[in-house]
Amino acid sequence: MKELLRTNDVVRLSWVEALLADAGIPCLVLDQHTSLVEGSIGAIQRRLMVEEQDFVRAKGVVADADSAR
Repeated sequence: MKELLRTNDVVRLSWVEALLADAGIPCLVLDQHTSLVEGSIGAIQRRLMVEEQDFVRAKGVVADADSAR
């Protein structure tokens, strides 16, 4: 798996997860529980991972959505 996004912004993370789901690209959020254990103070960023073969397409989906905002 390859890291697509690293952030403390749970809204952006959720938005990107939804974009990828709509595009049929599976993803996995890492460090979500670790972030909660440390008190949700934002010290540990969450990582959004995609399969290597989906990385370029996922990056394009996010870039296109960002430019449309």
